[in-house]
Amino acid sequence: MTENFFYKKDIFFPSYSGTNDNLLNLLSKTSKIICDWYSNSEIYGPLPLDEELNFPMPSVEGSSQDDLFLEIKSLISNSFNPVHPGSIAHLDPPPLIFSILGELISASLNNNLLAYELSPSITLLEESLLKWFSKKIGFNDYSGGIVASGGTLSNLNALIAARNFLSLDSDPNAVLLISEDAHSSFKKCIRIMGLHKNNLIEIKTDVNGCMDLEELNKVIRQCSMQNKKIFSIVATLGTTVRGAVDPIKEISDICKKYNIWLHIDGSIGGIYAISSIFIEGLKNINCANSITINPQKILGITKTSSLLLVADIGTLKNAFATGIPYISSDYPVMDRGELGIQGSRPAEIIKLWLGMRFLGLNGIDDILKSSIKKKNYFEHNLNIGKYEIYSGPLHITSFLPKGMNITDSNSWTKVKSDELMENYFMLSRPKFKGRYFLRTVMGNYNTTEHHINQLLKILNKND
Repeated sequence: MTENFFYKKDIFFPSYSGTNDNLLNLLSKTSKIICDWYSNSEIYGPLPLDEELNFPMPSVEGSSQDDLFLEIKSLISNSFNPVHPGSIAHLDPPPLIFSILGELISASLNNNLLAYELSPSITLLEESLLKWFSKKIGFNDYSGGIVASGGTLSNLNALIAARNFLSLDSDPNAVLLISEDAHSSFKKCIRIMGLHKNNLIEIKTDVNGCMDLEELNKVIRQCSMQNKKIFSIVATLGTTVRGAVDPIKEISDICKKYNIWLHIDGSIGGIYAISSIFIEGLKNINCANSITINPQKILGITKTSSLLLVADIGTLKNAFATGIPYISSDYPVMDRGELGIQGSRPAEIIKLWLGMRFLGLNGIDDILKSSIKKKNYFEHNLNIGKYEIYSGPLHITSFLPKGMNITDSNSWTKVKSDELMENYFMLSRPKFKGRYFLRTVMGNYNTTEHHINQLLKILNKND
């Protein structure tokens, strides 16, 4: 007689036989709560702030389904809502419906991208899609990549591969060069790699927010005289505060001259490389050794979706492959856990694949062009006599009333962001060049010209 370890075990786990009606019912109830939240987002605004919100922790006995659904509803209704048209603060757009379905499928399969035998179809899918991306941006047949949970991990994978490629793994004089406007993740990467903070050298930017080439050459000469060995120069394709693009071709030429690994942090702007939109510098990204691209930041691929593409997939194998002794290796396909820091990974690639398959290249172009168009409309109609405007070729704009010092910028941005939130507009408040700014990110597909005009009316009024 088969022993029953759980009473009514279909309540706990999917059944290997039967209808799985309980799971279907729970999915239906959850979907209804989520869809109601989306539908009513204009009533509640982009960010509810309930300071008294708290959640019960697990008790001795499990909770009832009714109690759990009340808690689920409370959790959802008190969350940041990217679907609201006033959510233009960050690089967090509304989720694509087919990407949401991909998340459900990924969780339902519970496959593990650590190894081929734990995720046969998903391994082939990830390998194929990363190869497609690599070829699309101009890499050759030796290229490929790996998916990671966020741009920080993708950048870290790239830097570890770069240091390994140049045989500088244990060299305390190994240094990394970035622009002063590069993402803060590189400071974290240096720590994780066991390097001193002085091993991260920031290059000044010019008036357009781009890495200063004269300063870069000067620093390279100084490093040589000080016996510092540069294992990578990072060019940024879309800085966080203004969306600036570094001069990639010129930096690439410098890297080739000195045999330095060129990594492009294209977390924000890299996705434009697969579109028909012309942005200066994008056509040269195939000169890099590696590039990070985060489709989640504008296409609505549900988190997380970060890609590291490399010109030679062998550089990732050499840096990370250790063998997995508890996994069979009798397969012709490389285990994906051997290509990066992460071992166990969910099948997140499904979300990207379904989302992009649904959109097609024309749909991707539509989203990206719409974002640029809205950003340009906003800037064109913002009172340039009143504001300093910092932006680049992408969909990000930071601004501040002219002539404000640090103290005044701190106060003004606090007051203005609160006023905007009361009117259901959520803008971010970055600190840039020593002062606080307000920033818009026009990646929300639900934000229309009408909403932008409402925002402009508040910003252009005489305070």
